Amino acid sequence: MFSKRRNVTYLSIDKIVNKRFLVRNVIYLSKLAFLQRLINMRKIYFLKTCNTSLRILKNLPTDTFEMQDIKESPISAFQLDEMKNLSGSYEKLFSRRAKKYHQMGLKNQDLSEKDYRRLLLDTYTFLKRPVVILDDQIFIGSSKKNTTALFEATLSA
Repeated sequence: MFSKRRNVTYLSIDKIVNKRFLVRNVIYLSKLAFLQRLINMRKIYFLKTCNTSLRILKNLPTDTFEMQDIKESPISAFQLDEMKNLSGSYEKLFSRRAKKYHQMGLKNQDLSEKDYRRLLLDTYTFLKRPVVILDDQIFIGSSKKNTTALFEATLSA
């Protein structure tokens, strides 16, 4: 790959071209795999100590979903950003029912999207539960309307 002449190292042109071709193909295949994974994504973010989450999950075919207990394995920034892209904002993922929300006095503050993101990454209890990703749809929280739509979507999928 390298040839030496007079203490100078040269890289042959054909090796560079082959390397670039290989790198481009790997990047393309990585993007393709990511998009395919995103399209066929079936994931549930839940808290196993939350009775409401468990009640909802009991009625779902969870064997077809990838499950993640957010207390045992916290959500990553990438996962949170995926959820935000599907939901439209971090605020939709944020739970104002969490005890820490009131303890920290956040009710009286004007929070930005950056603040919501930081709080969601720092403290798992701020995430509305459960969060279910089914292909390109996201279902957040335990409202009656949301759970009904979730059950209908899992039946049709």
